[in-house]
Amino acid sequence: MSVVGRILARQAKLPPAETRTVTVEKDLPITTPDGVVLLADHYAPQGIGARPTVMTRSVYTDRTKGFFMSELIAERGFHVLVVSGRGTCGSGGELDPFVSERDDGLAVLAWLKRQPWFNGVLGTTGASYLGYTQWAIAAQAGPMLRAMSTQLTSSDFRSMVYPGDALSLEIFLGWIGMVHHQERPMLSYLSALVRGTRRRTAAARRLPVAEADEVALGTVVPHWREWLAHERADDPWWVRGDHSATVAAVTAPNHLVGGWRDFMLPALIRDYRELRRAGREPYLTIGPWSHWDTEASLTSTREGLLWLRAHLLGDRTGLREAPVRIHLGGAGEWLDLDRYPPPGVQPQSLRLQPGGALAPAMPPESEPDRLSYDPADPTPDPQPPPQVIGIRRAHGERVLRNRADVLTYSGEPLPEDLDVIGVPRALLHVSSEAPSADFYVRVCDLAPSGKATHVSDGLQRFTPLPASAEFGLWPTAYRFRRGHRIRVQITAGAFPRWDRNPAAGVRLVHHDPARPSAVLLPVLEP
Repeated sequence: MSVVGRILARQAKLPPAETRTVTVEKDLPITTPDGVVLLADHYAPQGIGARPTVMTRSVYTDRTKGFFMSELIAERGFHVLVVSGRGTCGSGGELDPFVSERDDGLAVLAWLKRQPWFNGVLGTTGASYLGYTQWAIAAQAGPMLRAMSTQLTSSDFRSMVYPGDALSLEIFLGWIGMVHHQERPMLSYLSALVRGTRRRTAAARRLPVAEADEVALGTVVPHWREWLAHERADDPWWVRGDHSATVAAVTAPNHLVGGWRDFMLPALIRDYRELRRAGREPYLTIGPWSHWDTEASLTSTREGLLWLRAHLLGDRTGLREAPVRIHLGGAGEWLDLDRYPPPGVQPQSLRLQPGGALAPAMPPESEPDRLSYDPADPTPDPQPPPQVIGIRRAHGERVLRNRADVLTYSGEPLPEDLDVIGVPRALLHVSSEAPSADFYVRVCDLAPSGKATHVSDGLQRFTPLPASAEFGLWPTAYRFRRGHRIRVQITAGAFPRWDRNPAAGVRLVHHDPARPSAVLLPVLEP
Protein backbone atom coordinates (compact mmCIF):
# COMPACT_ATOMS: atom_id res chain seq x y z
CA MET A 1 0.00 0.00 0.00
CA SER A 2 1.19 3.53 -0.73
CA VAL A 3 2.31 5.90 2.02
CA VAL A 4 -0.63 8.16 1.17
CA GLY A 5 -2.97 5.20 1.55
CA ARG A 6 -1.60 4.33 4.98
CA ILE A 7 -1.98 7.91 6.17
CA LEU A 8 -5.53 8.09 4.82
CA ALA A 9 -6.50 4.78 6.46
CA ARG A 10 -5.27 6.06 9.81
CA GLN A 11 -6.96 9.46 9.48
CA ALA A 12 -10.27 7.89 8.41
CA LYS A 13 -10.06 5.28 11.23
CA LEU A 14 -10.73 2.45 8.80
CA PRO A 15 -11.08 -1.16 10.01
CA PRO A 16 -7.94 -3.30 9.77
CA ALA A 17 -6.91 -4.67 6.38
CA GLU A 18 -7.63 -8.33 5.62
CA THR A 19 -4.82 -8.56 3.10
CA ARG A 20 -1.85 -6.44 2.01
CA THR A 21 -1.66 -8.15 -1.37
CA VAL A 22 -3.77 -6.57 -4.11
CA THR A 23 -3.33 -7.11 -7.86
CA VAL A 24 -4.42 -4.50 -10.36
CA GLU A 25 -5.65 -4.80 -13.96
CA LYS A 26 -5.45 -1.43 -15.68
CA ASP A 27 -7.40 0.09 -18.58
CA LEU A 28 -9.95 -2.68 -19.04
CA PRO A 29 -12.21 -1.74 -21.99
CA ILE A 30 -16.00 -1.65 -21.53
CA THR A 31 -18.02 -0.92 -24.68
CA THR A 32 -21.34 0.89 -24.34
CA PRO A 33 -24.30 0.28 -26.70
CA ASP A 34 -23.41 3.38 -28.73
CA GLY A 35 -19.85 2.11 -29.30
CA VAL A 36 -17.99 4.28 -26.79
CA VAL A 37 -15.21 2.48 -24.93
CA LEU A 38 -14.94 3.25 -21.21
CA LEU A 39 -11.79 2.38 -19.30
CA ALA A 40 -11.83 0.64 -15.92
CA ASP A 41 -9.32 -0.64 -13.37
CA HIS A 42 -9.88 -3.79 -11.34
CA TYR A 43 -8.31 -4.24 -7.89
CA ALA A 44 -8.37 -7.83 -6.64
CA PRO A 45 -7.58 -8.83 -3.03
CA GLN A 46 -5.43 -11.94 -2.84
CA GLY A 47 -5.48 -14.89 -0.47
CA ILE A 48 -8.97 -14.39 1.02
CA GLY A 49 -11.17 -16.30 -1.45
CA ALA A 50 -14.14 -15.13 -3.51
CA ARG A 51 -15.38 -11.71 -2.45
CA PRO A 52 -18.08 -9.16 -3.43
CA THR A 53 -17.31 -6.23 -5.70
CA VAL A 54 -17.45 -2.54 -4.87
CA MET A 55 -17.91 -0.29 -7.90
CA THR A 56 -17.34 3.43 -8.35
CA ARG A 57 -17.94 5.46 -11.51
CA SER A 58 -16.63 8.97 -11.90
CA VAL A 59 -15.80 11.78 -14.30
CA TYR A 60 -12.97 12.80 -11.98
CA THR A 61 -9.46 11.37 -11.77
CA ASP A 62 -10.36 8.72 -9.16
CA ARG A 63 -9.03 5.97 -11.44
CA THR A 64 -5.79 7.64 -12.49
CA LYS A 65 -4.84 9.76 -9.46
CA GLY A 66 -6.93 8.39 -6.60
CA PHE A 67 -5.83 4.76 -6.84
CA PHE A 68 -4.90 4.59 -3.13
CA MET A 69 -8.60 4.72 -2.22
CA SER A 70 -9.28 1.66 -4.35
CA GLU A 71 -6.36 -0.12 -2.69
CA LEU A 72 -7.76 0.65 0.77
CA ILE A 73 -11.14 -0.86 -0.08
CA ALA A 74 -9.60 -3.92 -1.74
CA GLU A 75 -7.36 -4.56 1.26
CA ARG A 76 -10.48 -4.66 3.41
CA GLY A 77 -12.08 -7.53 1.59
CA PHE A 78 -13.54 -6.47 -1.76
CA HIS A 79 -12.87 -6.57 -5.45
CA VAL A 80 -12.93 -2.96 -6.61
CA LEU A 81 -13.95 -1.74 -10.06
CA VAL A 82 -13.24 1.92 -10.87
CA VAL A 83 -14.70 3.23 -14.13
CA SER A 84 -13.88 6.55 -15.82
CA GLY A 85 -16.84 8.32 -17.38
CA ARG A 86 -16.94 9.07 -21.07
CA GLY A 87 -14.56 11.76 -22.24
CA THR A 88 -12.37 11.55 -19.10
CA CYS A 89 -9.11 9.82 -18.17
CA GLY A 90 -8.81 7.85 -21.40
CA SER A 91 -12.44 6.80 -21.81
CA GLY A 92 -13.86 7.45 -25.27
CA GLY A 93 -16.64 9.77 -26.33
CA GLU A 94 -17.34 13.36 -25.33
CA LEU A 95 -17.81 14.42 -21.73
CA ASP A 96 -21.56 14.73 -21.21
CA PRO A 97 -21.83 14.89 -17.41
CA PHE A 98 -24.86 13.52 -15.59
CA VAL A 99 -27.16 12.82 -18.52
CA SER A 100 -25.37 9.70 -19.85
CA GLU A 101 -24.74 7.99 -16.52
CA ARG A 102 -27.73 5.66 -16.46
CA ASP A 103 -27.08 4.09 -19.86
CA ASP A 104 -23.33 3.89 -19.34
CA GLY A 105 -23.79 2.45 -15.86
CA LEU A 106 -26.09 -0.31 -17.07
CA ALA A 107 -23.53 -1.18 -19.76
CA VAL A 108 -20.88 -1.52 -17.04
CA LEU A 109 -23.17 -3.81 -15.03
CA ALA A 110 -23.73 -6.04 -18.07
CA TRP A 111 -19.95 -6.28 -18.54
CA LEU A 112 -19.39 -6.96 -14.85
CA LYS A 113 -21.74 -9.96 -14.85
CA ARG A 114 -19.50 -11.66 -17.40
CA GLN A 115 -16.29 -11.38 -15.38
CA PRO A 116 -15.01 -14.64 -13.84
CA TRP A 117 -14.03 -12.91 -10.57
CA PHE A 118 -17.51 -11.41 -9.99
CA ASN A 119 -19.48 -13.53 -7.49
CA GLY A 120 -22.84 -11.86 -8.14
CA VAL A 121 -22.75 -9.51 -5.12
CA LEU A 122 -22.26 -5.78 -5.72
CA GLY A 123 -21.95 -2.71 -3.53
CA THR A 124 -21.43 0.93 -4.43
CA THR A 125 -20.05 3.89 -2.51
CA GLY A 126 -18.76 7.38 -3.12
CA ALA A 127 -19.41 11.08 -2.69
CA SER A 128 -20.65 13.87 -4.96
CA TYR A 129 -20.57 12.73 -8.60
CA LEU A 130 -19.73 9.20 -7.42
CA GLY A 131 -22.91 9.28 -5.38
CA TYR A 132 -24.98 10.49 -8.31
CA THR A 133 -23.75 7.63 -10.51
CA GLN A 134 -24.98 5.20 -7.86
CA TRP A 135 -28.52 6.59 -8.07
CA ALA A 136 -28.35 6.49 -11.87
CA ILE A 137 -28.34 2.67 -11.87
CA ALA A 138 -29.73 1.70 -8.46
CA ALA A 139 -33.33 1.03 -9.49
CA GLN A 140 -32.30 -1.04 -12.54
CA ALA A 141 -29.38 -2.94 -11.03
CA GLY A 142 -31.58 -5.75 -9.73
CA PRO A 143 -30.74 -8.15 -6.89
CA MET A 144 -27.00 -8.00 -7.55
CA LEU A 145 -26.89 -4.57 -5.83
CA ARG A 146 -26.88 -5.45 -2.12
CA ALA A 147 -25.76 -2.14 -0.53
CA MET A 148 -24.91 1.46 -1.39
CA SER A 149 -23.70 4.60 0.34
CA THR A 150 -24.62 7.86 -1.39
CA GLN A 151 -22.66 10.75 0.09
CA LEU A 152 -22.83 14.53 -0.39
CA THR A 153 -25.00 14.01 -3.44
CA SER A 154 -28.40 14.03 -5.14
CA SER A 155 -30.39 11.64 -7.30
CA ASP A 156 -31.52 14.55 -9.47
CA PHE A 157 -29.20 16.60 -11.66
CA ARG A 158 -31.39 19.69 -12.10
CA SER A 159 -31.89 20.23 -8.38
CA MET A 160 -28.12 20.72 -8.12
CA VAL A 161 -27.85 23.19 -10.99
CA TYR A 162 -31.07 25.17 -10.41
CA PRO A 163 -31.89 25.10 -6.68
CA GLY A 164 -34.96 27.28 -6.20
CA ASP A 165 -35.19 27.59 -10.01
CA ALA A 166 -32.19 29.96 -10.13
CA LEU A 167 -28.76 28.95 -11.43
CA SER A 168 -26.18 27.75 -8.89
CA LEU A 169 -23.68 30.01 -10.60
CA GLU A 170 -20.57 30.02 -8.42
CA ILE A 171 -20.51 26.27 -7.76
CA PHE A 172 -20.97 25.12 -11.34
CA LEU A 173 -18.87 27.83 -12.93
CA GLY A 174 -16.07 26.57 -10.70
CA TRP A 175 -16.97 22.94 -11.39
CA ILE A 176 -16.60 23.17 -15.15
CA GLY A 177 -13.15 24.69 -14.63
CA MET A 178 -12.15 21.99 -12.17
CA VAL A 179 -13.08 19.23 -14.63
CA HIS A 180 -11.50 21.13 -17.54
CA HIS A 181 -8.09 21.24 -15.82
CA GLN A 182 -8.17 18.05 -13.73
CA GLU A 183 -6.01 15.79 -15.93
CA ARG A 184 -3.02 18.11 -15.71
CA PRO A 185 -0.19 17.14 -13.34
CA MET A 186 -1.21 17.91 -9.77
CA LEU A 187 0.83 21.09 -9.27
CA SER A 188 -0.28 22.45 -12.63
CA TYR A 189 -3.89 21.57 -11.83
CA LEU A 190 -3.86 23.33 -8.46
CA SER A 191 -2.11 26.32 -9.99
CA ALA A 192 -4.77 26.57 -12.71
CA LEU A 193 -7.56 26.58 -10.12
CA VAL A 194 -5.88 29.25 -8.01
CA ARG A 195 -4.92 31.42 -10.98
CA GLY A 196 -8.39 30.94 -12.38
CA THR A 197 -9.99 32.76 -9.46
CA ARG A 198 -9.60 36.14 -11.18
CA ARG A 199 -11.10 34.83 -14.42
CA ARG A 200 -13.99 33.15 -12.61
CA THR A 201 -14.66 36.39 -10.76
CA ALA A 202 -14.97 38.23 -14.08
CA ALA A 203 -16.94 35.38 -15.62
CA ALA A 204 -19.57 35.46 -12.88
CA ARG A 205 -20.50 38.99 -13.94
CA ARG A 206 -20.64 38.17 -17.63
CA LEU A 207 -23.99 38.69 -19.36
CA PRO A 208 -25.41 36.67 -20.90
CA VAL A 209 -24.36 34.15 -18.30
CA ALA A 210 -24.19 31.39 -20.93
CA GLU A 211 -20.97 33.02 -22.19
CA ALA A 212 -19.29 32.85 -18.79
CA ASP A 213 -17.45 29.68 -19.85
CA GLU A 214 -15.40 31.59 -22.43
CA VAL A 215 -14.40 34.23 -19.88
CA ALA A 216 -13.47 31.66 -17.24
CA LEU A 217 -11.72 29.11 -19.47
CA GLY A 218 -11.14 30.74 -22.84
CA THR A 219 -13.27 28.13 -24.58
CA VAL A 220 -16.88 27.05 -25.10
CA VAL A 221 -17.98 24.27 -22.75
CA PRO A 222 -20.84 22.42 -24.49
CA HIS A 223 -22.49 21.01 -21.38
CA TRP A 224 -22.47 24.45 -19.71
CA ARG A 225 -24.28 25.89 -22.72
CA GLU A 226 -26.79 23.01 -22.60
CA TRP A 227 -27.61 23.63 -18.95
CA LEU A 228 -28.22 27.31 -19.63
CA ALA A 229 -30.31 26.61 -22.73
CA HIS A 230 -32.69 24.39 -20.75
CA GLU A 231 -33.33 26.39 -17.60
CA ARG A 232 -37.04 25.62 -17.18
CA ALA A 233 -37.98 22.85 -14.76
CA ASP A 234 -40.57 21.42 -17.16
CA ASP A 235 -38.08 21.10 -20.03
CA PRO A 236 -37.97 17.37 -20.97
CA TRP A 237 -34.22 17.70 -21.55
CA TRP A 238 -33.68 17.10 -17.81
CA VAL A 239 -35.46 13.75 -17.70
CA ARG A 240 -32.35 11.67 -18.50
CA GLY A 241 -30.53 13.15 -15.52
CA ASP A 242 -33.38 12.85 -13.03
CA HIS A 243 -33.40 9.61 -11.02
CA SER A 244 -35.43 10.94 -8.10
CA ALA A 245 -38.61 9.24 -9.30
CA THR A 246 -36.98 5.81 -8.89
CA VAL A 247 -35.51 6.34 -5.41
CA ALA A 248 -38.49 4.65 -3.75
CA ALA A 249 -37.97 1.55 -5.91
CA VAL A 250 -34.40 1.02 -4.68
CA THR A 251 -34.27 -1.84 -2.17
CA ALA A 252 -30.51 -1.93 -1.55
CA PRO A 253 -29.74 -0.66 1.98
CA ASN A 254 -28.29 2.86 1.84
CA HIS A 255 -26.22 4.96 4.23
CA LEU A 256 -26.52 8.62 3.22
CA VAL A 257 -23.83 11.03 4.44
CA GLY A 258 -24.12 14.81 4.20
CA GLY A 259 -22.98 18.12 5.66
CA TRP A 260 -25.07 20.99 6.99
CA ARG A 261 -23.14 23.38 4.71
CA ASP A 262 -23.11 21.10 1.65
CA PHE A 263 -24.80 22.57 -1.42
CA MET A 264 -26.45 19.19 -2.16
CA LEU A 265 -27.93 18.67 1.31
CA PRO A 266 -31.58 19.57 0.48
CA ALA A 267 -31.61 16.94 -2.28
CA LEU A 268 -29.91 14.36 -0.06
CA ILE A 269 -32.60 14.86 2.60
CA ARG A 270 -35.28 14.52 -0.08
CA ASP A 271 -33.78 11.18 -1.13
CA TYR A 272 -33.63 10.06 2.51
CA ARG A 273 -37.29 10.93 3.00
CA GLU A 274 -38.30 9.07 -0.15
CA LEU A 275 -36.58 5.95 1.11
CA ARG A 276 -38.33 6.30 4.47
CA ARG A 277 -41.73 6.78 2.80
CA ALA A 278 -41.12 3.62 0.77
CA GLY A 279 -40.60 1.62 3.96
CA ARG A 280 -36.82 1.39 3.71
CA GLU A 281 -34.53 1.80 6.71
CA PRO A 282 -31.65 4.00 5.52
CA TYR A 283 -28.88 5.29 7.75
CA LEU A 284 -28.16 9.02 7.79
CA THR A 285 -25.10 10.93 9.01
CA ILE A 286 -24.86 14.74 8.84
CA GLY A 287 -21.94 16.72 10.22
CA PRO A 288 -20.95 20.40 10.37
CA TRP A 289 -19.26 20.19 6.98
CA SER A 290 -19.22 21.74 3.55
CA HIS A 291 -18.88 19.73 0.34
CA TRP A 292 -15.08 19.96 0.34
CA ASP A 293 -14.24 19.54 4.01
CA THR A 294 -11.61 16.91 4.74
CA GLU A 295 -13.61 15.60 7.70
CA ALA A 296 -16.62 15.06 5.43
CA SER A 297 -14.46 13.02 3.06
CA LEU A 298 -12.90 10.94 5.84
CA THR A 299 -16.26 10.27 7.49
CA SER A 300 -17.85 9.32 4.16
CA THR A 301 -15.00 6.90 3.41
CA ARG A 302 -15.21 5.24 6.81
CA GLU A 303 -19.00 5.04 7.04
CA GLY A 304 -19.33 3.79 3.47
CA LEU A 305 -16.79 1.01 4.06
CA LEU A 306 -18.34 -0.05 7.37
CA TRP A 307 -21.76 -0.11 5.70
CA LEU A 308 -20.51 -2.31 2.85
CA ARG A 309 -18.77 -4.69 5.24
CA ALA A 310 -21.98 -4.99 7.27
CA HIS A 311 -24.24 -5.73 4.31
CA LEU A 312 -21.90 -7.58 1.93
CA LEU A 313 -19.65 -9.46 4.34
CA GLY A 314 -21.90 -9.79 7.39
CA ASP A 315 -19.43 -7.91 9.59
CA ARG A 316 -21.55 -5.51 11.69
CA THR A 317 -18.90 -4.83 14.35
CA GLY A 318 -18.33 -1.28 13.11
CA LEU A 319 -21.96 -0.41 12.51
CA ARG A 320 -23.57 1.89 15.07
CA GLU A 321 -26.95 1.06 16.54
CA ALA A 322 -28.79 4.34 15.84
CA PRO A 323 -29.73 4.80 12.17
CA VAL A 324 -29.34 8.59 12.34
CA ARG A 325 -26.43 10.61 13.71
CA ILE A 326 -26.44 14.39 13.30
CA HIS A 327 -24.42 17.29 14.68
CA LEU A 328 -26.47 19.81 16.66
CA GLY A 329 -25.21 23.30 15.91
CA GLY A 330 -25.29 25.86 18.71
CA ALA A 331 -24.72 23.03 21.20
CA GLY A 332 -21.62 21.42 19.69
CA GLU A 333 -22.85 17.89 20.29
CA TRP A 334 -23.91 14.85 18.27
CA LEU A 335 -27.38 13.33 18.46
CA ASP A 336 -28.26 9.69 17.78
CA LEU A 337 -31.85 9.40 16.53
CA ASP A 338 -34.24 6.89 15.03
CA ARG A 339 -35.05 9.24 12.15
CA TYR A 340 -34.65 12.80 10.85
CA PRO A 341 -36.47 14.85 11.91
CA PRO A 342 -37.21 13.07 15.19
CA PRO A 343 -40.70 12.51 16.63
CA GLY A 344 -42.00 15.49 18.56
CA VAL A 345 -41.01 18.11 15.98
CA GLN A 346 -43.80 20.60 15.32
CA PRO A 347 -43.84 23.58 12.92
CA GLN A 348 -43.73 26.93 14.69
CA SER A 349 -44.66 30.00 12.66
CA LEU A 350 -42.76 33.23 13.10
CA ARG A 351 -44.55 35.91 11.14
CA LEU A 352 -43.06 39.08 9.72
CA GLN A 353 -44.34 42.18 11.51
CA PRO A 354 -44.19 45.87 10.62
CA GLY A 355 -41.13 47.69 11.92
CA GLY A 356 -38.81 44.71 11.50
CA ALA A 357 -40.35 42.58 14.24
CA LEU A 358 -40.81 38.80 14.17
CA ALA A 359 -43.46 37.07 16.27
CA PRO A 360 -45.90 34.11 16.32
CA ALA A 361 -48.89 36.48 16.26
CA MET A 362 -50.72 37.44 13.08
CA PRO A 363 -49.48 40.80 11.79
CA PRO A 364 -51.77 43.84 11.92
CA GLU A 365 -52.92 45.72 8.85
CA SER A 366 -49.74 47.21 7.49
CA GLU A 367 -48.00 48.41 4.37
CA PRO A 368 -45.63 45.95 2.67
CA ASP A 369 -41.86 46.30 3.03
CA ARG A 370 -39.87 47.31 -0.04
CA LEU A 371 -36.74 45.87 -1.63
CA SER A 372 -35.15 48.12 -4.26
CA TYR A 373 -33.19 45.82 -6.56
CA ASP A 374 -30.63 46.75 -9.22
CA PRO A 375 -29.06 43.90 -11.24
CA ALA A 376 -26.02 46.11 -11.88
CA ASP A 377 -25.36 45.87 -8.14
CA PRO A 378 -26.84 42.47 -7.26
CA THR A 379 -27.51 41.57 -3.65
CA PRO A 380 -24.38 39.78 -2.38
CA ASP A 381 -24.29 36.33 -0.82
CA PRO A 382 -23.25 36.52 2.84
CA GLN A 383 -22.01 32.92 2.92
CA PRO A 384 -18.30 32.22 2.30
CA PRO A 385 -17.31 31.08 -1.20
CA PRO A 386 -16.76 27.36 -1.84
CA GLN A 387 -13.23 26.13 -1.34
CA VAL A 388 -10.90 25.93 -4.33
CA ILE A 389 -13.51 26.70 -7.00
CA GLY A 390 -15.04 29.90 -5.58
CA ILE A 391 -14.54 33.45 -6.76
CA ARG A 392 -12.96 36.46 -5.07
CA ARG A 393 -15.63 38.32 -3.10
CA ALA A 394 -16.53 39.81 0.25
CA HIS A 395 -18.80 37.82 2.53
CA GLY A 396 -20.11 37.83 6.07
CA GLU A 397 -22.63 40.03 7.85
CA ARG A 398 -21.10 43.26 6.61
CA VAL A 399 -22.02 42.67 2.97
CA LEU A 400 -25.74 43.01 3.74
CA ARG A 401 -25.53 46.17 5.85
CA ASN A 402 -27.16 49.42 4.73
CA ARG A 403 -28.52 48.02 1.48
CA ALA A 404 -31.91 48.89 0.00
CA ASP A 405 -32.41 45.29 -1.12
CA VAL A 406 -32.20 43.72 2.37
CA LEU A 407 -34.94 43.42 5.00
CA THR A 408 -34.28 42.30 8.57
CA TYR A 409 -36.76 41.00 11.16
CA SER A 410 -35.86 40.03 14.73
CA GLY A 411 -37.79 38.20 17.43
CA GLU A 412 -37.79 38.75 21.18
CA PRO A 413 -35.13 37.11 23.38
CA LEU A 414 -35.95 33.44 23.83
CA PRO A 415 -37.14 32.48 27.33
CA GLU A 416 -35.52 29.03 27.06
CA ASP A 417 -33.37 26.96 24.72
CA LEU A 418 -35.05 26.12 21.41
CA ASP A 419 -34.00 23.14 19.28
CA VAL A 420 -34.83 23.43 15.58
CA ILE A 421 -34.39 20.07 13.83
CA GLY A 422 -35.70 19.49 10.32
CA VAL A 423 -36.39 21.54 7.21
CA PRO A 424 -37.48 25.14 7.87
CA ARG A 425 -39.86 26.64 5.35
CA ALA A 426 -40.61 30.15 4.15
CA LEU A 427 -44.10 31.34 3.31
CA LEU A 428 -43.88 34.54 1.29
CA HIS A 429 -46.54 36.80 -0.15
CA VAL A 430 -44.72 39.00 -2.65
CA SER A 431 -45.44 41.31 -5.55
CA SER A 432 -43.56 43.43 -8.06
CA GLU A 433 -44.00 45.13 -11.42
CA ALA A 434 -41.04 43.05 -12.62
CA PRO A 435 -41.86 39.87 -14.58
CA SER A 436 -39.62 37.83 -12.29
CA ALA A 437 -38.00 38.30 -8.89
CA ASP A 438 -35.77 36.37 -6.53
CA PHE A 439 -36.31 36.21 -2.78
CA TYR A 440 -33.56 34.90 -0.54
CA VAL A 441 -34.55 34.01 3.03
CA ARG A 442 -31.98 33.58 5.77
CA VAL A 443 -32.46 32.46 9.39
CA CYS A 444 -29.80 33.51 11.92
CA ASP A 445 -29.10 33.14 15.62
CA LEU A 446 -28.57 36.62 17.10
CA ALA A 447 -26.61 36.48 20.36
CA PRO A 448 -26.95 39.15 23.10
CA SER A 449 -23.51 40.39 22.03
CA GLY A 450 -24.89 41.16 18.57
CA LYS A 451 -23.02 38.31 16.87
CA ALA A 452 -25.12 36.63 14.16
CA THR A 453 -24.67 32.93 13.35
CA HIS A 454 -26.05 31.53 10.11
CA VAL A 455 -28.55 28.68 10.62
CA SER A 456 -30.53 28.09 7.40
CA ASP A 457 -31.33 29.78 4.12
CA GLY A 458 -32.85 29.32 0.67
CA LEU A 459 -33.73 31.20 -2.48
CA GLN A 460 -36.75 30.99 -4.74
CA ARG A 461 -37.19 32.60 -8.16
CA PHE A 462 -40.79 33.78 -8.54
CA THR A 463 -42.25 33.90 -12.04
CA PRO A 464 -44.81 35.41 -12.55
CA LEU A 465 -45.71 37.96 -9.89
CA PRO A 466 -47.58 38.69 -7.67
CA ALA A 467 -47.30 35.33 -5.95
CA SER A 468 -47.70 33.45 -2.71
CA ALA A 469 -45.51 30.42 -2.22
CA GLU A 470 -44.11 28.17 0.48
CA PHE A 471 -40.65 26.74 -0.14
CA GLY A 472 -38.07 24.80 1.78
CA LEU A 473 -34.96 26.33 3.32
CA TRP A 474 -31.74 24.47 4.20
CA PRO A 475 -32.19 21.43 6.45
CA THR A 476 -30.76 22.05 9.88
CA ALA A 477 -30.28 20.90 13.46
CA TYR A 478 -29.56 23.87 15.69
CA ARG A 479 -30.03 24.97 19.30
CA PHE A 480 -30.97 28.61 19.87
CA ARG A 481 -29.85 29.43 23.40
CA ARG A 482 -31.98 31.16 26.02
CA GLY A 483 -31.65 34.93 25.67
CA HIS A 484 -30.76 34.75 21.99
CA ARG A 485 -33.03 36.10 19.25
CA ILE A 486 -34.13 34.51 16.00
CA ARG A 487 -33.42 36.81 13.09
CA VAL A 488 -34.79 36.50 9.56
CA GLN A 489 -33.37 38.38 6.60
CA ILE A 490 -35.06 38.63 3.23
CA THR A 491 -33.09 39.93 0.28
CA ALA A 492 -33.51 40.28 -3.49
CA GLY A 493 -30.85 37.66 -4.27
CA ALA A 494 -27.59 36.02 -3.18
CA PHE A 495 -25.03 36.66 -5.91
CA PRO A 496 -22.88 34.91 -7.08
CA ARG A 497 -24.04 31.78 -5.25
CA TRP A 498 -27.10 32.13 -7.46
CA ASP A 499 -27.10 34.05 -10.73
CA ARG A 500 -28.56 37.53 -10.67
CA ASN A 501 -32.15 38.11 -11.69
CA PRO A 502 -32.05 40.50 -14.69
CA ALA A 503 -35.29 42.32 -13.79
CA ALA A 504 -34.71 45.60 -11.94
CA GLY A 505 -37.28 47.32 -9.78
CA VAL A 506 -39.04 47.31 -6.43
CA ARG A 507 -40.11 44.06 -4.79
CA LEU A 508 -42.78 44.10 -2.09
CA VAL A 509 -42.99 41.68 0.84
CA HIS A 510 -46.47 41.66 2.39
CA HIS A 511 -47.26 41.10 6.07
CA ASP A 512 -50.91 41.71 6.85
CA PRO A 513 -53.77 39.45 8.03
CA ALA A 514 -54.64 38.46 4.46
CA ARG A 515 -51.00 37.91 3.44
CA PRO A 516 -49.00 36.86 6.54
CA SER A 517 -45.47 36.13 5.32
CA ALA A 518 -43.61 33.90 7.75
CA VAL A 519 -40.90 31.34 8.40
CA LEU A 520 -41.97 27.96 9.75
CA LEU A 521 -39.39 26.38 12.03
CA PRO A 522 -39.44 22.66 12.89
CA VAL A 523 -39.20 22.91 16.68
CA LEU A 524 -38.51 19.89 18.88
CA GLU A 525 -40.98 20.04 21.73
CA PRO A 526 -39.39 19.59 25.18
